[in-house]
Amino acid sequence: MRILDNDIDVDVIGFGALNVDKLFSVENIACKDQESFVKSQKDTPGGSAANTIIGLSRLNRKTSIIGKIAEDDEGEVIELNLAFNGVYTNNLIYSSEGSTGKVLGFVDSEGNRALYVDAGVNDEIKIAEINPRNVNVSKIMHYTSFVGDSFKTQIELLDDLKEDMILSFDPGMIYVEKGLEALKPILERTNILLINESELRILYDDLEESSIEELAKKVLDSGIETVVVKKGSEGVYATTYTEKCDVPAFKSKVVDTTGAGDSFNSGFLYGQLNGFNLEQSCILGNFTASKAIEAIGMENFPTEEDLKKLINSW
Repeated sequence: MRILDNDIDVDVIGFGALNVDKLFSVENIACKDQESFVKSQKDTPGGSAANTIIGLSRLNRKTSIIGKIAEDDEGEVIELNLAFNGVYTNNLIYSSEGSTGKVLGFVDSEGNRALYVDAGVNDEIKIAEINPRNVNVSKIMHYTSFVGDSFKTQIELLDDLKEDMILSFDPGMIYVEKGLEALKPILERTNILLINESELRILYDDLEESSIEELAKKVLDSGIETVVVKKGSEGVYATTYTEKCDVPAFKSKVVDTTGAGDSFNSGFLYGQLNGFNLEQSCILGNFTASKAIEAIGMENFPTEEDLKKLINSW
């Protein structure tokens, strides 16, 4: 486990739900009054912020994460996974009661999924449990979603962030469905918005009329400095006040797309930390995502050496 000296700067701190994904392979997904059977099960540590932070750690960036776990088997799995991947665990919050977050996923033979979230202690994070001194050693704070009340704690923490800290925000569908007004406090402080096309259209109540470019400009005009719209297999569109780009995805043999957007975030934020321009950062994000989806979970996530080979080929 990596113990953090508060005098050491950290590149990125994540703040989001920590879960163990319990994935069940089933013959078919049962509906009301139906039965099915489980063919196999796999437990994988997950959570959007954790996926991105672990990806950045594998790219040799110093990382930490704010999250809450219980003193149970799932909490131990999460803590050991973070430590194994080189993530500083000084911002973990431990609960002597309750249970660690879980996501129960049922996947049929055609790849269809049904997910059930048990938030557990994820949604019990209080602002008093977060040490601002540990937080403000970071260059970037990366927010992702919670199901419940820890959303309010994320808003409260904004007042404690140093002025020059970059806030990156990947709201996911859970937060997008709260609407613009609810997200306003976070969006007003956000420097980098990482969002997929469907989420962007729902957030701005514009499912068909505007182009991605027009919607991204609307976000840019609201004061957010960098807008990154992830388009899945079609790549990514991104814009700032001075740059814009539309970058195609890398070809890859898809095994598991779970966490593809989180993996993109790792590569993109790596690029931003290392002074690459917008297009180059998007290329790095597409590359990390393309490698991640070629295996289950984070098994095939690239290293910094892999990224350097790509960069040297430019």
